Amino acid sequence: MTQAPPDSSRTAASRLGLAGLLTLAIGLGPLPAHAQHGPQADAPGQTQAKAPSQPRKAPEGRRLPPDATTEHSIDLPNGQSLEFTATAGSLALVDEEGKLQSEIAFIAYTKAGKPEDAAARPVTFGVNGGPGAASAYLNIGAIGPWRLPTDGPSISPSQTIALQPNPTTWLDFTDLVFIDPVGTGYSRAADGDGKKYWSVDADASVLSAAIARYLRQNDRLASPKFFVGESYGGFRGPLIAQKLQQDVGVGLSGLVLLSPVLDFGWLQPTRTTPWGFVTKLPSFAAAALERAGTTPSRDLMKEVEAYASGAFLTDLLKGPADREAVARLAERVSALTGLDPETVRRQAGRLTTHSYQREIGRDAGRVLSAYDTGVTGWDPDPTAPQSGFEDPVLDALQAPLTTAMVQLYQTRLNWRVENMRYELLNGAVNRGWNWGSGRSAPEAMGALKDVLALDGRMRVLVAHGFTDLVTPYFTSKMLLDQMPVYGSADRLKLSVYRGGHMFYTRPDSRNAFHDDAADLFARALETRSDGSAKGVDASDTKEPGKRPTP
Repeated sequence: MTQAPPDSSRTAASRLGLAGLLTLAIGLGPLPAHAQHGPQADAPGQTQAKAPSQPRKAPEGRRLPPDATTEHSIDLPNGQSLEFTATAGSLALVDEEGKLQSEIAFIAYTKAGKPEDAAARPVTFGVNGGPGAASAYLNIGAIGPWRLPTDGPSISPSQTIALQPNPTTWLDFTDLVFIDPVGTGYSRAADGDGKKYWSVDADASVLSAAIARYLRQNDRLASPKFFVGESYGGFRGPLIAQKLQQDVGVGLSGLVLLSPVLDFGWLQPTRTTPWGFVTKLPSFAAAALERAGTTPSRDLMKEVEAYASGAFLTDLLKGPADREAVARLAERVSALTGLDPETVRRQAGRLTTHSYQREIGRDAGRVLSAYDTGVTGWDPDPTAPQSGFEDPVLDALQAPLTTAMVQLYQTRLNWRVENMRYELLNGAVNRGWNWGSGRSAPEAMGALKDVLALDGRMRVLVAHGFTDLVTPYFTSKMLLDQMPVYGSADRLKLSVYRGGHMFYTRPDSRNAFHDDAADLFARALETRSDGSAKGVDASDTKEPGKRPTP
Protein backbone atom coordinates (compact mmCIF):
# COMPACT_ATOMS: atom_id res chain seq x y z
CA MET A 1 0.00 0.00 0.00
CA THR A 2 2.91 2.31 -0.61
CA GLN A 3 2.78 2.62 -4.37
CA ALA A 4 1.91 5.86 -6.08
CA PRO A 5 -1.48 6.71 -7.59
CA PRO A 6 -1.90 7.04 -11.33
CA ASP A 7 -0.37 10.10 -12.96
CA SER A 8 -2.20 13.11 -11.57
CA SER A 9 -1.91 15.26 -14.71
CA ARG A 10 -5.46 16.39 -15.41
CA THR A 11 -6.00 16.10 -19.13
CA ALA A 12 -9.55 15.92 -20.44
CA ALA A 13 -9.12 12.21 -21.08
CA SER A 14 -7.88 11.45 -17.57
CA ARG A 15 -10.57 13.56 -15.91
CA LEU A 16 -13.31 11.75 -17.77
CA GLY A 17 -12.01 8.23 -17.40
CA LEU A 18 -14.08 5.10 -16.70
CA ALA A 19 -16.45 5.68 -19.59
CA GLY A 20 -16.79 9.40 -19.08
CA LEU A 21 -17.41 8.95 -15.36
CA LEU A 22 -20.29 6.71 -16.41
CA THR A 23 -22.06 9.67 -18.07
CA LEU A 24 -22.51 11.26 -14.70
CA ALA A 25 -22.14 14.88 -15.84
CA ILE A 26 -25.13 16.77 -14.52
CA GLY A 27 -27.62 17.38 -17.28
CA LEU A 28 -25.87 15.12 -19.79
CA GLY A 29 -26.61 11.59 -20.89
CA PRO A 30 -29.50 9.27 -20.02
CA LEU A 31 -30.50 9.17 -16.39
CA PRO A 32 -31.97 5.74 -15.61
CA ALA A 33 -34.04 5.48 -12.49
CA HIS A 34 -33.06 3.82 -9.26
CA ALA A 35 -36.56 3.73 -7.80
CA GLN A 36 -38.78 3.51 -10.82
CA HIS A 37 -39.84 -0.09 -10.53
CA GLY A 38 -43.08 0.71 -8.74
CA PRO A 39 -43.93 0.65 -5.02
CA GLN A 40 -43.48 -2.33 -2.74
CA ALA A 41 -45.89 -3.55 -0.11
CA ASP A 42 -45.69 -1.70 3.18
CA ALA A 43 -43.94 -3.30 6.09
CA PRO A 44 -46.07 -3.58 9.23
CA GLY A 45 -46.43 -0.19 10.89
CA GLN A 46 -44.63 1.64 8.09
CA THR A 47 -45.82 3.94 5.32
CA GLN A 48 -44.69 3.49 1.77
CA ALA A 49 -43.96 6.59 -0.33
CA LYS A 50 -45.82 7.06 -3.57
CA ALA A 51 -44.18 6.04 -6.82
CA PRO A 52 -42.94 8.85 -9.09
CA SER A 53 -45.66 10.20 -11.35
CA GLN A 54 -43.54 9.72 -14.48
CA PRO A 55 -41.47 6.55 -14.01
CA ARG A 56 -38.40 6.20 -16.17
CA LYS A 57 -37.21 2.99 -17.69
CA ALA A 58 -34.42 1.28 -15.80
CA PRO A 59 -31.45 -0.20 -17.68
CA GLU A 60 -31.43 -3.92 -18.34
CA GLY A 61 -29.46 -6.26 -16.13
CA ARG A 62 -30.36 -4.89 -12.71
CA ARG A 63 -30.30 -7.48 -9.94
CA LEU A 64 -30.96 -5.36 -6.89
CA PRO A 65 -34.62 -4.95 -5.92
CA PRO A 66 -36.72 -1.79 -6.31
CA ASP A 67 -36.07 0.94 -3.79
CA ALA A 68 -38.09 0.82 -0.58
CA THR A 69 -39.18 3.94 1.30
CA THR A 70 -40.44 3.83 4.88
CA GLU A 71 -41.34 6.33 7.60
CA HIS A 72 -39.81 6.33 11.08
CA SER A 73 -39.48 8.30 14.30
CA ILE A 74 -36.97 8.25 17.15
CA ASP A 75 -36.85 10.12 20.46
CA LEU A 76 -33.98 12.53 21.10
CA PRO A 77 -32.43 13.38 24.49
CA ASN A 78 -34.09 16.82 24.48
CA GLY A 79 -37.49 15.14 24.65
CA GLN A 80 -38.35 15.82 21.03
CA SER A 81 -39.17 13.24 18.39
CA LEU A 82 -37.24 13.11 15.13
CA GLU A 83 -39.40 12.01 12.22
CA PHE A 84 -37.64 10.91 9.07
CA THR A 85 -37.94 8.96 5.84
CA ALA A 86 -35.61 6.06 5.09
CA THR A 87 -34.90 4.90 1.56
CA ALA A 88 -32.93 1.74 0.86
CA GLY A 89 -32.04 1.04 -2.73
CA SER A 90 -29.43 1.40 -5.44
CA LEU A 91 -28.10 3.87 -7.98
CA ALA A 92 -27.67 2.54 -11.52
CA LEU A 93 -24.51 3.84 -13.19
CA VAL A 94 -24.41 3.45 -16.96
CA ASP A 95 -21.96 4.06 -19.78
CA GLU A 96 -22.42 6.54 -22.61
CA GLU A 97 -24.67 4.08 -24.45
CA GLY A 98 -26.95 3.56 -21.47
CA LYS A 99 -25.59 0.11 -20.68
CA LEU A 100 -25.58 -0.79 -16.99
CA GLN A 101 -22.10 -0.80 -15.49
CA SER A 102 -22.75 -1.05 -11.76
CA GLU A 103 -25.38 -0.81 -9.07
CA ILE A 104 -24.37 1.24 -6.03
CA ALA A 105 -26.36 0.38 -2.91
CA PHE A 106 -27.29 3.22 -0.57
CA ILE A 107 -29.39 4.04 2.47
CA ALA A 108 -30.75 7.57 2.71
CA TYR A 109 -32.31 9.18 5.78
CA THR A 110 -34.14 12.46 5.21
CA LYS A 111 -35.82 14.52 7.89
CA ALA A 112 -39.56 14.99 7.49
CA GLY A 113 -40.55 18.38 6.12
CA LYS A 114 -41.96 20.23 3.17
CA PRO A 115 -40.38 19.40 -0.22
CA GLU A 116 -39.50 23.05 -0.76
CA ASP A 117 -37.38 22.97 2.44
CA ALA A 118 -35.00 20.38 0.94
CA ALA A 119 -33.06 23.05 -0.95
CA ALA A 120 -31.97 24.63 2.34
CA ARG A 121 -31.38 21.42 4.27
CA PRO A 122 -27.85 19.95 4.10
CA VAL A 123 -27.28 16.48 2.67
CA THR A 124 -24.23 14.47 3.72
CA PHE A 125 -22.75 11.47 1.91
CA GLY A 126 -21.07 8.88 4.13
CA VAL A 127 -18.45 6.37 2.97
CA ASN A 128 -16.25 3.97 4.93
CA GLY A 129 -12.81 2.71 4.05
CA GLY A 130 -10.80 -0.48 3.78
CA PRO A 131 -10.63 -0.39 0.82
CA GLY A 132 -13.36 -3.00 0.91
CA ALA A 133 -15.53 -1.79 3.79
CA ALA A 134 -19.24 -1.05 3.59
CA SER A 135 -20.68 2.08 5.18
CA ALA A 136 -22.25 0.16 8.08
CA TYR A 137 -19.63 1.41 10.53
CA LEU A 138 -20.67 5.03 10.06
CA ASN A 139 -24.34 4.17 9.62
CA ILE A 140 -25.13 1.99 12.65
CA GLY A 141 -21.99 2.72 14.61
CA ALA A 142 -21.68 6.48 14.61
CA ILE A 143 -24.10 8.92 12.97
CA GLY A 144 -27.20 7.16 11.64
CA PRO A 145 -30.57 7.24 13.45
CA TRP A 146 -29.97 3.78 14.93
CA ARG A 147 -26.81 2.26 16.31
CA LEU A 148 -25.57 -1.11 17.49
CA PRO A 149 -24.03 -0.76 20.98
CA THR A 150 -20.45 -2.07 20.98
CA ASP A 151 -19.15 -0.15 24.00
CA GLY A 152 -16.93 -1.76 26.59
CA PRO A 153 -13.48 -3.28 27.07
CA SER A 154 -14.23 -6.25 24.80
CA ILE A 155 -16.51 -7.11 21.88
CA SER A 156 -18.34 -10.42 21.45
CA PRO A 157 -19.11 -11.62 17.91
CA SER A 158 -22.15 -13.44 19.34
CA GLN A 159 -23.56 -10.41 21.14
CA THR A 160 -27.26 -9.60 21.05
CA ILE A 161 -28.23 -7.80 17.87
CA ALA A 162 -30.58 -5.01 18.83
CA LEU A 163 -30.38 -1.63 17.17
CA GLN A 164 -31.22 1.28 19.44
CA PRO A 165 -32.14 4.90 18.70
CA ASN A 166 -28.98 6.95 18.36
CA PRO A 167 -29.24 10.12 20.46
CA THR A 168 -26.18 11.57 18.69
CA THR A 169 -27.38 11.00 15.13
CA TRP A 170 -26.41 13.74 12.69
CA LEU A 171 -29.91 13.60 11.28
CA ASP A 172 -30.83 16.47 13.58
CA PHE A 173 -28.74 18.83 11.42
CA THR A 174 -28.30 17.07 8.05
CA ASP A 175 -29.88 14.45 5.83
CA LEU A 176 -27.68 11.38 5.46
CA VAL A 177 -26.89 9.15 2.48
CA PHE A 178 -24.65 6.13 3.12
CA ILE A 179 -22.99 4.72 0.01
CA ASP A 180 -21.27 1.36 -0.49
CA PRO A 181 -18.51 1.18 -3.14
CA VAL A 182 -18.52 -1.68 -5.66
CA GLY A 183 -17.73 -4.97 -3.92
CA THR A 184 -19.01 -3.82 -0.52
CA GLY A 185 -22.45 -4.12 1.02
CA TYR A 186 -24.76 -5.08 -1.84
CA SER A 187 -23.04 -2.91 -4.47
CA ARG A 188 -21.97 -4.79 -7.56
CA ALA A 189 -20.46 -4.56 -11.00
CA ALA A 190 -23.02 -5.46 -13.64
CA ASP A 191 -20.70 -7.99 -15.30
CA GLY A 192 -19.61 -9.50 -12.00
CA ASP A 193 -16.03 -8.23 -12.32
CA GLY A 194 -15.42 -5.34 -9.95
CA LYS A 195 -11.66 -5.11 -10.45
CA LYS A 196 -11.88 -2.18 -12.85
CA TYR A 197 -13.39 -0.17 -10.01
CA TRP A 198 -10.74 -1.15 -7.46
CA SER A 199 -8.17 1.58 -7.90
CA VAL A 200 -7.55 4.96 -6.30
CA ASP A 201 -8.73 7.02 -9.26
CA ALA A 202 -11.57 4.82 -10.57
CA ASP A 203 -12.99 4.44 -7.08
CA ALA A 204 -13.13 8.20 -6.52
CA SER A 205 -14.69 8.64 -9.98
CA VAL A 206 -17.44 6.09 -9.36
CA LEU A 207 -18.30 7.47 -5.93
CA SER A 208 -18.45 10.97 -7.41
CA ALA A 209 -20.77 9.57 -10.07
CA ALA A 210 -23.01 8.00 -7.43
CA ILE A 211 -23.20 11.25 -5.45
CA ALA A 212 -24.04 13.24 -8.57
CA ARG A 213 -26.67 10.69 -9.58
CA TYR A 214 -28.34 10.83 -6.18
CA LEU A 215 -28.41 14.62 -6.20
CA ARG A 216 -29.94 14.74 -9.67
CA GLN A 217 -32.56 12.04 -9.12
CA ASN A 218 -33.69 13.43 -5.77
CA ASP A 219 -33.73 17.13 -6.69
CA ARG A 220 -30.98 17.97 -4.17
CA LEU A 221 -28.59 19.89 -6.41
CA ALA A 222 -29.41 23.15 -4.64
CA SER A 223 -28.89 21.69 -1.15
CA PRO A 224 -25.71 22.38 0.84
CA LYS A 225 -23.58 19.26 0.31
CA PHE A 226 -21.11 17.59 2.68
CA PHE A 227 -19.02 14.42 2.83
CA VAL A 228 -17.98 12.24 5.76
CA GLY A 229 -15.47 9.43 5.28
CA GLU A 230 -13.81 7.06 7.73
CA SER A 231 -10.27 5.65 7.40
CA TYR A 232 -9.67 5.07 3.67
CA GLY A 233 -13.01 6.85 3.29
CA GLY A 234 -11.27 9.88 4.78
CA PHE A 235 -8.55 9.50 2.16
CA ARG A 236 -11.29 9.45 -0.47
CA GLY A 237 -12.83 12.72 0.77
CA PRO A 238 -10.47 15.30 -0.81
CA LEU A 239 -10.24 13.24 -4.03
CA ILE A 240 -14.03 13.09 -4.35
CA ALA A 241 -14.40 16.80 -3.54
CA GLN A 242 -11.87 17.61 -6.25
CA LYS A 243 -13.58 15.40 -8.84
CA LEU A 244 -16.98 16.85 -8.01
CA GLN A 245 -15.60 20.39 -8.34
CA GLN A 246 -13.62 19.93 -11.53
CA ASP A 247 -15.29 17.10 -13.41
CA VAL A 248 -18.96 17.35 -12.45
CA GLY A 249 -19.63 20.95 -11.44
CA VAL A 250 -20.77 20.23 -7.89
CA GLY A 251 -19.25 21.99 -4.87
CA LEU A 252 -19.11 20.51 -1.38
CA SER A 253 -19.47 22.89 1.56
CA GLY A 254 -17.49 20.72 3.95
CA LEU A 255 -15.57 17.51 4.60
CA VAL A 256 -15.41 15.43 7.78
CA LEU A 257 -12.44 13.07 7.62
CA LEU A 258 -12.64 10.48 10.38
CA SER A 259 -9.44 8.56 11.28
CA PRO A 260 -8.11 9.25 7.77
CA VAL A 261 -4.94 8.29 5.98
CA LEU A 262 -3.86 11.53 4.34
CA ASP A 263 -0.54 10.27 2.96
CA PHE A 264 0.34 6.58 2.67
CA GLY A 265 4.01 7.51 2.53
CA TRP A 266 3.79 8.10 6.28
CA LEU A 267 2.58 4.57 6.92
CA GLN A 268 5.64 2.77 5.57
CA PRO A 269 6.78 -0.43 7.35
CA THR A 270 8.16 0.72 10.67
CA ARG A 271 11.57 -0.96 10.33
CA THR A 272 12.59 1.08 7.27
CA THR A 273 11.77 4.66 8.25
CA PRO A 274 11.62 6.59 11.52
CA TRP A 275 8.24 8.16 10.72
CA GLY A 276 6.22 5.16 11.85
CA PHE A 277 7.89 5.21 15.28
CA VAL A 278 7.47 8.97 15.63
CA THR A 279 3.80 9.06 14.69
CA LYS A 280 2.78 6.10 16.88
CA LEU A 281 4.62 7.08 20.07
CA PRO A 282 1.96 9.58 21.26
CA SER A 283 -0.73 6.93 20.79
CA PHE A 284 1.32 4.41 22.80
CA ALA A 285 1.65 7.04 25.53
CA ALA A 286 -2.07 7.87 25.42
CA ALA A 287 -2.82 4.16 25.87
CA ALA A 288 -0.60 4.11 28.97
CA LEU A 289 -2.44 7.12 30.40
CA GLU A 290 -5.79 5.43 29.84
CA ARG A 291 -4.61 2.21 31.51
CA ALA A 292 -3.58 4.32 34.51
CA GLY A 293 -7.07 5.83 34.72
CA THR A 294 -6.23 9.20 33.13
CA THR A 295 -8.19 10.49 30.16
CA PRO A 296 -5.84 11.64 27.37
CA SER A 297 -6.23 15.23 26.18
CA ARG A 298 -4.47 17.50 23.74
CA ASP A 299 -2.86 19.40 26.62
CA LEU A 300 -1.60 16.24 28.30
CA MET A 301 -0.10 15.02 25.02
CA LYS A 302 1.87 18.19 24.17
CA GLU A 303 5.01 17.07 26.00
CA VAL A 304 4.96 13.62 24.38
CA GLU A 305 4.41 15.13 20.94
CA ALA A 306 7.34 17.51 21.45
CA TYR A 307 9.57 14.61 22.52
CA ALA A 308 8.42 12.42 19.59
CA SER A 309 9.28 15.04 16.97
CA GLY A 310 12.39 16.24 18.83
CA ALA A 311 14.79 14.23 20.99
CA PHE A 312 13.12 10.91 20.14
CA LEU A 313 13.54 11.46 16.40
CA THR A 314 17.11 12.65 16.90
CA ASP A 315 18.05 9.46 18.76
CA LEU A 316 16.28 7.30 16.18
CA LEU A 317 18.33 8.90 13.41
CA LYS A 318 21.54 8.04 15.25
CA GLY A 319 20.72 4.39 14.53
CA PRO A 320 20.51 1.28 16.72
CA ALA A 321 24.32 0.96 16.76
CA ASP A 322 24.56 4.05 18.99
CA ARG A 323 24.35 2.50 22.47
CA GLU A 324 23.93 5.78 24.28
CA ALA A 325 21.02 6.75 22.03
CA VAL A 326 19.40 3.34 22.56
CA ALA A 327 19.81 3.67 26.33
CA ARG A 328 18.09 7.05 26.30
CA LEU A 329 15.31 5.69 24.13
CA ALA A 330 14.78 2.66 26.35
CA GLU A 331 14.47 4.74 29.49
CA ARG A 332 12.14 7.43 28.14
CA VAL A 333 9.98 5.23 25.92
CA SER A 334 9.51 2.72 28.72
CA ALA A 335 8.34 5.46 31.06
CA LEU A 336 5.89 6.81 28.48
CA THR A 337 4.40 3.52 27.31
CA GLY A 338 4.49 1.32 30.41
CA LEU A 339 6.54 -1.36 28.69
CA ASP A 340 9.42 -3.09 30.47
CA PRO A 341 12.69 -1.18 29.78
CA GLU A 342 14.45 -4.36 28.66
CA THR A 343 11.71 -5.02 26.10
CA VAL A 344 12.12 -1.50 24.74
CA ARG A 345 15.92 -1.84 24.70
CA ARG A 346 15.74 -5.08 22.68
CA GLN A 347 13.72 -3.18 20.07
CA ALA A 348 16.16 -0.23 20.26
CA GLY A 349 13.24 2.05 21.13
CA ARG A 350 11.53 1.16 17.86
CA LEU A 351 8.24 -0.27 19.04
CA THR A 352 6.11 -2.16 16.55
CA THR A 353 2.35 -2.23 16.75
CA HIS A 354 2.17 -6.02 16.93
CA SER A 355 4.73 -6.34 19.72
CA TYR A 356 3.02 -3.59 21.73
CA GLN A 357 -0.38 -5.26 21.33
CA ARG A 358 0.99 -8.45 22.85
CA GLU A 359 3.58 -7.31 25.39
CA ILE A 360 1.28 -5.04 27.39
CA GLY A 361 -1.11 -7.86 28.26
CA ARG A 362 1.26 -10.82 28.02
CA ASP A 363 1.09 -11.70 31.76
CA ALA A 364 -2.71 -11.86 31.61
CA GLY A 365 -2.79 -13.65 28.25
CA ARG A 366 -4.58 -10.70 26.65
CA VAL A 367 -3.86 -8.79 23.45
CA LEU A 368 -4.79 -5.21 22.60
CA SER A 369 -6.59 -4.07 19.48
CA ALA A 370 -4.55 -2.02 17.03
CA TYR A 371 -7.75 -0.09 16.34
CA ASP A 372 -8.32 0.80 19.99
CA THR A 373 -5.83 -0.18 22.70
CA GLY A 374 -8.64 0.12 25.25
CA VAL A 375 -10.28 -3.02 23.81
CA THR A 376 -8.66 -6.39 24.46
CA GLY A 377 -9.15 -10.07 23.65
CA TRP A 378 -7.58 -13.38 24.61
CA ASP A 379 -4.27 -14.39 23.08
CA PRO A 380 -5.00 -17.73 21.33
CA ASP A 381 -1.46 -18.97 22.04
CA PRO A 382 -0.06 -17.00 25.01
CA THR A 383 2.93 -19.29 25.65
CA ALA A 384 4.31 -19.08 22.12
CA PRO A 385 7.30 -16.78 21.44
CA GLN A 386 5.26 -15.23 18.66
CA SER A 387 1.50 -15.31 18.30
CA GLY A 388 -0.92 -14.53 15.52
CA PHE A 389 -4.34 -13.27 16.60
CA GLU A 390 -7.48 -11.72 15.23
CA ASP A 391 -7.97 -8.07 16.07
CA PRO A 392 -10.32 -7.66 19.07
CA VAL A 393 -12.11 -4.76 17.35
CA LEU A 394 -12.00 -5.18 13.58
CA ASP A 395 -12.54 -8.93 13.47
CA ALA A 396 -14.88 -9.06 16.46
CA LEU A 397 -17.21 -6.53 14.84
CA GLN A 398 -17.60 -8.53 11.62
CA ALA A 399 -20.43 -10.80 12.78
CA PRO A 400 -22.58 -8.39 14.80
CA LEU A 401 -22.39 -5.56 12.26
CA THR A 402 -23.14 -7.87 9.33
CA THR A 403 -26.15 -9.43 11.05
CA ALA A 404 -27.42 -6.07 12.23
CA MET A 405 -27.22 -4.58 8.73
CA VAL A 406 -29.04 -7.49 7.10
CA GLN A 407 -31.78 -7.23 9.72
CA LEU A 408 -31.98 -3.46 9.25
CA TYR A 409 -32.48 -3.87 5.52
CA GLN A 410 -35.08 -6.61 5.89
CA THR A 411 -37.15 -5.66 8.93
CA ARG A 412 -36.99 -1.88 9.23
CA LEU A 413 -36.24 -0.72 5.71
CA ASN A 414 -38.28 -3.37 3.87
CA TRP A 415 -35.51 -3.98 1.31
CA ARG A 416 -34.73 -7.66 0.80
CA VAL A 417 -31.84 -8.70 -1.41
CA GLU A 418 -32.16 -12.35 -2.38
CA ASN A 419 -29.27 -14.60 -3.43
CA MET A 420 -26.59 -12.00 -2.69
CA ARG A 421 -24.18 -11.87 0.22
CA TYR A 422 -23.84 -8.67 2.24
CA GLU A 423 -20.14 -7.74 2.24
CA LEU A 424 -19.24 -5.78 5.36
CA LEU A 425 -15.49 -6.08 4.86
CA ASN A 426 -14.47 -7.65 1.57
CA GLY A 427 -10.90 -8.93 1.64
CA ALA A 428 -10.94 -9.54 -2.11
CA VAL A 429 -11.35 -5.80 -2.71
CA ASN A 430 -8.48 -4.98 -0.37
CA ARG A 431 -6.15 -7.60 -1.86
CA GLY A 432 -7.06 -6.64 -5.43
CA TRP A 433 -6.72 -2.88 -4.97
CA ASN A 434 -4.63 -1.07 -7.58
CA TRP A 435 -2.59 1.59 -5.81
CA GLY A 436 -1.14 2.95 -9.04
CA SER A 437 2.47 3.04 -10.12
CA GLY A 438 5.41 5.35 -9.75
CA ARG A 439 7.85 6.53 -7.12
CA SER A 440 5.43 8.18 -4.69
CA ALA A 441 2.87 6.65 -2.36
CA PRO A 442 -0.80 7.64 -2.72
CA GLU A 443 -1.69 10.83 -0.90
CA ALA A 444 -4.69 13.13 -0.52
CA MET A 445 -2.90 16.20 0.81
CA GLY A 446 -2.51 17.71 -2.65
CA ALA A 447 -6.23 17.40 -3.36
CA LEU A 448 -7.05 18.77 0.09
CA LYS A 449 -4.93 21.85 -0.57
CA ASP A 450 -6.52 22.32 -3.99
CA VAL A 451 -10.15 22.17 -2.82
CA LEU A 452 -9.54 24.45 0.16
CA ALA A 453 -7.69 26.97 -1.99
CA LEU A 454 -10.28 26.89 -4.78
CA ASP A 455 -13.33 27.29 -2.54
CA GLY A 456 -12.76 29.86 0.20
CA ARG A 457 -15.99 28.77 1.93
CA MET A 458 -15.24 25.08 2.36
CA ARG A 459 -14.52 23.77 5.86
CA VAL A 460 -12.80 20.57 6.93
CA LEU A 461 -12.84 18.64 10.21
CA VAL A 462 -10.22 15.93 10.71
CA ALA A 463 -11.16 13.66 13.63
CA HIS A 464 -9.06 10.99 15.36
CA GLY A 465 -8.94 8.84 18.48
CA PHE A 466 -5.95 9.03 20.83
CA THR A 467 -5.44 5.27 21.11
CA ASP A 468 -5.61 4.34 17.42
CA LEU A 469 -2.46 2.55 16.21
CA VAL A 470 -3.72 2.02 12.64
CA THR A 471 -4.04 5.67 11.63
CA PRO A 472 -2.33 7.55 14.49
CA TYR A 473 -3.62 11.03 15.18
CA PHE A 474 -0.10 12.47 15.33
CA THR A 475 0.39 11.60 11.65
CA SER A 476 -2.47 13.88 10.65
CA LYS A 477 -1.32 16.59 13.05
CA MET A 478 2.16 16.70 11.54
CA LEU A 479 0.77 16.74 8.01
CA LEU A 480 -1.85 19.40 8.74
CA ASP A 481 0.80 21.55 10.40
CA GLN A 482 2.36 21.86 6.93
CA MET A 483 -0.83 23.28 5.42
CA PRO A 484 -0.98 26.98 4.52
CA VAL A 485 -3.67 29.11 6.16
CA TYR A 486 -6.19 29.80 3.45
CA GLY A 487 -7.71 33.01 4.79
CA SER A 488 -8.80 31.70 8.19
CA ALA A 489 -7.17 29.02 10.32
CA ASP A 490 -10.51 27.71 11.62
CA ARG A 491 -11.47 26.42 8.17
CA LEU A 492 -9.31 23.35 8.88
CA LYS A 493 -9.67 21.79 12.33
CA LEU A 494 -8.16 18.73 14.02
CA SER A 495 -10.14 17.15 16.87
CA VAL A 496 -8.86 14.19 18.88
CA TYR A 497 -11.12 12.18 21.18
CA ARG A 498 -10.87 9.47 23.78
CA GLY A 499 -10.85 6.09 22.03
CA GLY A 500 -9.35 4.61 18.91
CA HIS A 501 -9.98 4.28 15.19
CA MET A 502 -13.72 3.98 15.87
CA PHE A 503 -13.71 6.41 18.78
CA TYR A 504 -17.46 6.82 18.35
CA THR A 505 -17.97 3.60 20.31
CA ARG A 506 -17.23 5.73 23.41
CA PRO A 507 -20.37 7.74 24.38
CA ASP A 508 -18.46 10.86 25.46
CA SER A 509 -16.44 10.87 22.24
CA ARG A 510 -19.53 10.30 20.13
CA ASN A 511 -21.19 13.31 21.80
CA ALA A 512 -18.15 15.53 21.27
CA PHE A 513 -17.85 14.41 17.65
CA HIS A 514 -21.51 15.24 17.05
CA ASP A 515 -21.06 18.71 18.49
CA ASP A 516 -17.88 19.42 16.51
CA ALA A 517 -19.55 18.30 13.28
CA ALA A 518 -22.67 20.35 14.02
CA ASP A 519 -20.45 23.40 14.58
CA LEU A 520 -18.69 22.84 11.25
CA PHE A 521 -22.04 22.58 9.46
CA ALA A 522 -23.39 25.71 11.13
CA ARG A 523 -20.32 27.75 10.24
CA ALA A 524 -20.29 26.45 6.67
CA LEU A 525 -23.97 27.26 6.18
CA GLU A 526 -23.52 30.74 7.65
CA THR A 527 -20.66 31.41 5.27
CA ARG A 528 -22.64 29.97 2.38
CA SER A 529 -25.55 32.30 3.03
CA ASP A 530 -23.76 35.61 3.55
CA GLY A 531 -20.13 35.11 2.49
CA SER A 532 -18.94 36.85 5.64
CA ALA A 533 -16.27 34.36 6.72
CA LYS A 534 -12.68 35.52 6.75
CA GLY A 535 -10.78 34.68 3.61
CA VAL A 536 -13.81 34.94 1.34
CA ASP A 537 -13.28 37.55 -1.32
CA ALA A 538 -15.24 38.61 -4.36
CA SER A 539 -13.87 35.74 -6.42
CA ASP A 540 -15.28 33.29 -3.87
CA THR A 541 -18.87 34.50 -4.11
CA LYS A 542 -19.73 32.43 -7.16
CA GLU A 543 -21.48 29.12 -6.55
CA PRO A 544 -18.96 26.47 -5.43
CA GLY A 545 -18.06 24.11 -8.24
CA LYS A 546 -19.13 26.51 -11.01
CA ARG A 547 -16.55 27.38 -13.63
CA PRO A 548 -16.49 30.89 -15.08
CA THR A 549 -17.88 31.24 -18.57
CA PRO A 550 -15.02 31.51 -21.11
